[in-house]
Amino acid sequence: MTPPSSAPLDLEAAWQALCQALSTGRDASGHEDGPLRLTAHEWTSDVPVSDDARALLDNLAPLAGHVGRLALAQLGQSLDGRIATESGHSYYINGLESRTHLHRLRALVDAVVVGAGTACEDDPLLTVRHVSGRQPVRVILDPRGRVPASLRLLSEAEAPTLHLIGEQVELVPPASDHVTRLRLPVGTDGFDPAAVLDALAARGLERVLVEGGGITVSRFLEAGVLDRLHLLVAPLLIGSGRPGLAMTPIATLSQARRPIARSFRCGDDTVFDLDLTRP
Repeated sequence: MTPPSSAPLDLEAAWQALCQALSTGRDASGHEDGPLRLTAHEWTSDVPVSDDARALLDNLAPLAGHVGRLALAQLGQSLDGRIATESGHSYYINGLESRTHLHRLRALVDAVVVGAGTACEDDPLLTVRHVSGRQPVRVILDPRGRVPASLRLLSEAEAPTLHLIGEQVELVPPASDHVTRLRLPVGTDGFDPAAVLDALAARGLERVLVEGGGITVSRFLEAGVLDRLHLLVAPLLIGSGRPGLAMTPIATLSQARRPIARSFRCGDDTVFDLDLTRP
């Protein structure tokens, strides 16, 4: 038995407990008599919890405690809903705390998905660096096969990369062992989001973060396949620029989606956690 302790659960201990929950189930301590337990809707602790640890658990316990397939998306944007200037400049709209939050999201999923446009423009690594945690599989949606082999996702082996290409694209063997290529059918708007998630689940990648860009997140949202959406909003007004979400226009506000929303402070930014599974 683990002896009782009155020492508060601090931020790092809470984070490690959330990470362990991915492999040990809803008992986030990894032991039957551990102090922290969580489900998709709540968490409980047998010991005191520090304020910053409590904020972390309130924010991320629904993700770590989720059982089964999970499709999550995130967007970092300004107050007026922009993810970049008209020229494409976006570093950095959000503060360090929001970027750390993003790295925590990466560590809590099996795969991180980006579209070909974001891969080419930003050349991201999509790895977990600001916090401790496992590395997810990095997934590129590249229906036309236009992503160059020089990108870091394909050339640097910090984590595995799954390169999804269209059936019409020549299947050239990847230059690096960390890259796997997989063909999928392509429609008029690219890959079917549901088919992408099914293909990932078939490879054991059931917890998926759709990280960007705005067009890719919009397509997954409009397809109705997302369980949650995290909007990281910075106290910044860009004015004109690239919108975060671009979806089919609606005629009346009665057609607008009104998801259940929670909000959390993240440094100077605010995280809006939207539950898209509930009517």
